[in-house]
Amino acid sequence: MELDLAGAELKAVLNRLRRAQGQIAGVIRMIEEGRDCEDVVTQLAAASRALDRAGFAIIATGLQQCLTEVEDGRRSGESRDEMRARLEKLFLSLA
Repeated sequence: MELDLAGAELKAVLNRLRRAQGQIAGVIRMIEEGRDCEDVVTQLAAASRALDRAGFAIIATGLQQCLTEVEDGRRSGESRDEMRARLEKLFLSLA
């Protein structure tokens, strides 16, 4: 399945990923500067949350597209159980 993010969805995901990118750069800089462990971990946790939210947004969009494909009959050869198992695996990869 090809992911088709457009408009507001695309902008939101890219913003989250850019935020995470900046936070990770901040973590690297903080470690290089020998900053306080608590500050580093706090920044790292923020980056992790931003990545999680971007991942969930991507999966939610993918789920919506999969359901549309099933309804339209475009996803041939894959049963609902197979699709459910595939999507479950995606969700668990973020857990």
